[in-house]
Amino acid sequence: MMIPSLEKSLFVIFLLFSTAYRSTIGCYTSIFSFGDSLADTGNLLSISRSSGGITTQIGFPPYGETYFHRPTGRFSDGRIIIDFIAQHLGLDLIPPYFGEHNAEIYHDFKQGMNFAVGGATALENDFFEKMGIPVPFNNSSLLDQLSWFKQILPSFCDSNLSCKEFLKTCLFLVGEIGGNDYNNPLLIGNITLEEVKTIVNPVINVIGSTITELIEIGAVTLVVPGNLPIGCVPVYLNHFKDLAKQSDYDPKTGCINWLNEFSQYHNEKLLEEINKIREFHPHVTIIYADYYNAAMALFKSPSKYGLKDWPLEACCGGEGPYNVNSLVNCGDPSSKICADPSTYINWDGIHMTEAANKWISKGLLEEYTFPLIESKCISSS
Repeated sequence: MMIPSLEKSLFVIFLLFSTAYRSTIGCYTSIFSFGDSLADTGNLLSISRSSGGITTQIGFPPYGETYFHRPTGRFSDGRIIIDFIAQHLGLDLIPPYFGEHNAEIYHDFKQGMNFAVGGATALENDFFEKMGIPVPFNNSSLLDQLSWFKQILPSFCDSNLSCKEFLKTCLFLVGEIGGNDYNNPLLIGNITLEEVKTIVNPVINVIGSTITELIEIGAVTLVVPGNLPIGCVPVYLNHFKDLAKQSDYDPKTGCINWLNEFSQYHNEKLLEEINKIREFHPHVTIIYADYYNAAMALFKSPSKYGLKDWPLEACCGGEGPYNVNSLVNCGDPSSKICADPSTYINWDGIHMTEAANKWISKGLLEEYTFPLIESKCISSS
């Protein structure tokens, strides 16, 4: 399904944002993060282990092999976007809310905390149950994560006034979130695209209310990522390979157009919500992180970034045109892993390699955030 002039309208919005907000002001001493597997630095793995259930696949090699040389609970072979942002800002890697907080990696909890959980949705489980959409595992929604933040905040500051002073120098990363709200119905449930589109506004409303509550608590600088181009994700390409027509594919990238248009539809609605919140809170900096176009740059010109010419195949997974098999997970004995993850965008069929995360982070820090994330201290006078 086509969404007319969406790319053009997004460009106009981006231009307005970049003109009105040249760069953010201030120094960041801490990062607090919320979201799903794209931002999870170990929460789901710790929850799985502590519950006595089956440890998720991310608890085993080859996850983490590139940078940490062991699994850390990240859904990648190495660092993810939040890691690169933290390192760019001169901060230690942000510890997960749950977990052992390995002292060799995490040195100072006052530099922030990560509440993101793999598989998390913006919406609560009962929303999906009413629509007849299956939720494959216990969910830790965005509202759950916000609750954890409010519970632990007193350990960082001991009064309302001191908390507001502390939070002035904190960077809040709210997302990426919403991807699983769409993954579940599109990949698991028997739901049409038109039905999935009805989920977008409720997702945006929850993200908006979370941003607003964080502002009321004391947040003054927030980064809100949009969704990635899901039409370029191997698990989607594999799922729809027998249903999509040749005309559904972008001849330049091989991505499925209507899926990418849906991602852009979500992002347009998110931008509208951000703009509304800005009007009510002009003293707050809300930064839109354009994950979509930062990632599309890689798919459009893979060789420019040292990536293989066919960038739609997963590095680690099952056999098939996209190295994806619904019966074979990355790390299974029968799974196939590439020789050099640094030349791949996708790691395990749905998540990105450290190399892709690095390039996307570089793009965000240099171009694809509106306003730009500023790592230097700039006088506001």
